[in-house]
Amino acid sequence: MSAYKRLSIRQKQIVWAWLFLAIPTLFYGLIRFYPTGTAFVISFQDWNLLGERTWTGLSNYQKLWNDPVFWKVFRNTFAYLILGTPVSLVISFVIAYHLDKTRFMHGFLRMLYFLPFMTSAVAMAWVWRWFYQPVPIGLFNNFLASAGIPQIAFLNSTTNALPAVLAPAVWAGLGFQVIIFMAGLRAIPGSYYEAAKIDGVGWWTVLTRITLPLLKPTIVFIVVFSSIGFLRIFDHVFNMTTNNPGGPLNATKPLVLMIYETAFSSFDMGYAAAQTVVLFLILLLVSLLQLWILKGDNS
Repeated sequence: MSAYKRLSIRQKQIVWAWLFLAIPTLFYGLIRFYPTGTAFVISFQDWNLLGERTWTGLSNYQKLWNDPVFWKVFRNTFAYLILGTPVSLVISFVIAYHLDKTRFMHGFLRMLYFLPFMTSAVAMAWVWRWFYQPVPIGLFNNFLASAGIPQIAFLNSTTNALPAVLAPAVWAGLGFQVIIFMAGLRAIPGSYYEAAKIDGVGWWTVLTRITLPLLKPTIVFIVVFSSIGFLRIFDHVFNMTTNNPGGPLNATKPLVLMIYETAFSSFDMGYAAAQTVVLFLILLLVSLLQLWILKGDNS
């Protein structure tokens, strides 16, 4: 305490600042960095969760490289990303763009669009699963049958299963993206639009030369945020394909579901950890891409 008393007021402020920063840093390190580091170590081991760990070197990664199921799952994971991100981005922007111009019941409409984001993913997945059932249970197939259109095997088809699972995932995230887009639209100074109106500029030029360029930071955030979400998709797939996890011939299985099954069904923790490391590296590359785009935007 004598050493602390000899410090100046400025030095005491620095000590207290580091003390308060150390608490959340320590907590974050214990719940984030320690499990991450442990996963890296386990990926080089053979462990069934109960017995002793034995070192196996790169055998788990070699097994992963030669596993055809992994490459199928890898393609599925990027299919969710490549299909889901642009579709959700375009739909959410169109909704936000027109909702921002609507004044009648604006708050109520905004609440309706945000409600799916607040709904439990498990409950939502089971509702959509009911929609996809054959007649006389499924809502969609009942509608098709009433119109004289043959039924569609939404969740039991290798072609239709992945888009059928992706649809509720996109719908669930629209509310959040719409709110973020609206915040970005509100942040654009109105003077730009007033000047364009005085000059008689058309709406398409205003959209492409004013709105979209000034929304670039918002678009970058939504793209990266939604990309990470689609790469980590799990709840919708797991709950909509409980009878056949991952869909027919693993048509809908993402990497997270494969990690879950490897760890808690096969109890091959080393192999599951190797899959986790691959997912971590993919997410890291997406994050680095975000930083690169933001740096380019600020330059």
